[in-house]
Amino acid sequence: MTQEHASHEKRKIIDKFLMKLTKEAPQMYYASTSEVARSIHTMIKEHTNRLSVEDQALVRHMTVEEIQGLLGFHLK
Repeated sequence: MTQEHASHEKRKIIDKFLMKLTKEAPQMYYASTSEVARSIHTMIKEHTNRLSVEDQALVRHMTVEEIQGLLGFHLK
């Protein structure tokens, strides 16, 4: 898997967790990127076993800072 493809797949996983987070806690829509990233990081740690083996490998060592960077980057 190329670095670009891995980043794209990580972004898709983060987006899934972001949708789940804003559905469960709508006020998070107005939270800072760092706060949202911390919440998503916690969700990933709690729900890793629900991901496919490939997705687990992608997010296993993700940091809050990496999630924050992916949240701040918008694909066109």
